[in-house]
Amino acid sequence: MEPLTEPQIRSSFVNCTKGEAARLGVPRDLADRPWDDLDYLGWRDPQALARAYLVTVHDGVRRGIQLRAPSGTGARQQGMCSLCTTVRSGDVALLVAPRAGRAGKAGHTVGTYICSDLACSLLVRDKLVSGGPRTYETLTVEEKVERLRRNLDAFVARVLRQD
Repeated sequence: MEPLTEPQIRSSFVNCTKGEAARLGVPRDLADRPWDDLDYLGWRDPQALARAYLVTVHDGVRRGIQLRAPSGTGARQQGMCSLCTTVRSGDVALLVAPRAGRAGKAGHTVGTYICSDLACSLLVRDKLVSGGPRTYETLTVEEKVERLRRNLDAFVARVLRQD
């Protein structure tokens, strides 16, 4: 992924208002991110841990997605991320995104299970060790990266769908 600036990040959001995008907490460590190893920029809001954000390129266009975790903290259990398919102990959360456009304004949402720390890119590249049981796949790192990108594209497409 190409390095992003704060204005690029704020202008990319498709499922929140411009005012909400202007107020969201952008990471201060953008210069220190491992951009070459990222398929998307993802972070949790340190002031409101139920809020998360991700920015990726979808169909050649930068897209930002606002996410939220359901209120309440259920029992920590093992789960699988729908993006990177990594099994993690207590580190996968149901994150819900308002749909873009009229559907989102009408309250329609899309949810999926995602690594709570949004570190899928590093996990599939073996740059970060999962806290869960180690699963061994016959896929190469490149194949795991491609699967992550396909799953991410499918999720973003669901958020953008206008029906």
